[in-house]
Amino acid sequence: MNKIYSINGPVVTVKDTKDFSMLEMVYVGEKRLIGEVIGINDEFTTIQVYEVTTGLKPEEPVFKTGAPICATLGPGILSNIFDGIERPLKKISELSGSFIDKGCNLPSLDIEREFNITMVAKVGDFLKGGDIYATCPETPVIEHKCMLSPLLSGTVSYVAPNGNYKVNDVVAKIKTEKCEEIELTLCQKWPIRQPRPAIERKPISMPLVTGQRVIDTLFPIAKGGAAAVPGGFGTGKTMTQHQIAKWCDADIIVYVGCGERGNEMTQVLDEFSELIDPKTGNKMTDRTTLIANTSNMPVAAREASIYTGITLAEYYRDMGYHVAIMADSTSRWAEALREISGRLEEMPAEEGFPAYLPSRLAQFYERAGYMNNLNGTQGSVTIIGAVSPQGADFSEPVTQNTKRFVRTFWALDKSLAYARHYPAINWTESYSDYIDDLTKYYNQYVSEDFLKCRRRFANILADEASLMEIVKLIGSDVLPDDQKLVIETAKAIRLGYLQQNAFHVDDTYVSLEKQLKMMQIILYVNDQCSKYIKRNYALSEMIDLGLFDILAGMKYQIPNNDLSAFDRLYAEINEKLEAFKNNNRVEETK
Repeated sequence: MNKIYSINGPVVTVKDTKDFSMLEMVYVGEKRLIGEVIGINDEFTTIQVYEVTTGLKPEEPVFKTGAPICATLGPGILSNIFDGIERPLKKISELSGSFIDKGCNLPSLDIEREFNITMVAKVGDFLKGGDIYATCPETPVIEHKCMLSPLLSGTVSYVAPNGNYKVNDVVAKIKTEKCEEIELTLCQKWPIRQPRPAIERKPISMPLVTGQRVIDTLFPIAKGGAAAVPGGFGTGKTMTQHQIAKWCDADIIVYVGCGERGNEMTQVLDEFSELIDPKTGNKMTDRTTLIANTSNMPVAAREASIYTGITLAEYYRDMGYHVAIMADSTSRWAEALREISGRLEEMPAEEGFPAYLPSRLAQFYERAGYMNNLNGTQGSVTIIGAVSPQGADFSEPVTQNTKRFVRTFWALDKSLAYARHYPAINWTESYSDYIDDLTKYYNQYVSEDFLKCRRRFANILADEASLMEIVKLIGSDVLPDDQKLVIETAKAIRLGYLQQNAFHVDDTYVSLEKQLKMMQIILYVNDQCSKYIKRNYALSEMIDLGLFDILAGMKYQIPNNDLSAFDRLYAEINEKLEAFKNNNRVEETK
């Protein structure tokens, strides 16, 4: 029997054995702690243990399984809460209270719960990997599709009648080309470190609409894309991800709390359980699954948690759903890599992180994509990863390496956060490379003016940044009125457009159509003021009309369900400008 030779935190070694294979799942010790083989040489086999190793002793046995770490995929994932290796935390809390007992290896899915199954496959049908053989309502808003494992194919030899079944009940059988009969249940297993296959990766063409103006307008992310949200402590990374999770137009949300504080994960659980999904009117949890791996949980499980999350996301993508996965935060995941690497005595790279940090980040972010699935459906996985650089230093290794693999970068600014400007996304440091890919969508489904207005907004904000350097040196009084107008318009954009109130019923989510109308009216006021400035009217007099105050307050005054209110706003602005013009004519006559 293979026995423990040495223990170094979560790293355990076994000496003089050839019984294990790389990345094999094993059970360690008398309490059968879950582990994974991460290194093999002539003398030692190195195992990473996903549970607390306190009390583990040399000479305790190590049991092989012959299979890699796998996620159990089937109905019952949604509305559930798992730890980093997909153990059900609700069920564990019922058995062991606030802390997870060692060797608590409960089934990931509720094996006693019954689902009302409708069989799709018929006897004699040939099924290939990914084909759907049964469906059931997993939640009131999501239909679960039981799919054949991508590794299997065969002819259906038995189909159970429609009815209520548990996840491990046999509902169909197939006969392979080798005449092997394989029983099909409602669930399957898939290695978490192996991407699920698809027919092809489609070109990016649709935005993930979040309802957050600074994102949808200036720095959009596409369905099937990847974004990073870096920011220092208190800049609102978690809250930004919460807001996107609540309001984006993804069908399913997978939220991974990777090394997060327990209080923050509690807040996520409380908010999501109480929130009503604006799209369906049902509970938000009906289309959400949470993976909670808090900072006090075993560090090795933190490393596995994002792979578990992305595997669940890919599974629902294969059903034809659009899935958004929130990873909060990849910095703490990288810290887990660093700790384990140090215990393995590997050569450290920059700031002590392992040299393979970039490749591990790539393995995660490259699993995003818009796919043609094996069963003919189309689905996407969109990854939004938070990064927590120490001291808000974006030059540190995790942030810099993440930028290599994402095309949208939402840089959170501490000064904006402290000024209560949320989302605190800095418009000068952030970027999105998806604009060209999404141009056709915006032109076809919103308006050809959308990207034109966006371009003008970006130019005004860039011009303001340049002018503010001058203002800091010599003050704003020396600027001509046309440059002062740039600063005033940029202020209206910042306060009236980019700043958003998550607690206001009409401002927490804004449609693309309303975003366009808001941009148009801001630019309309800018253009009208510019005309008057060219005719030598003073900008200060136009500011006194309250035009820019109207722009700053319109986000609260115009309901989302009554965009005709913009016409009344235009009428009010034109009335003020007309009165201003008439008054100046009278004065000129005098």
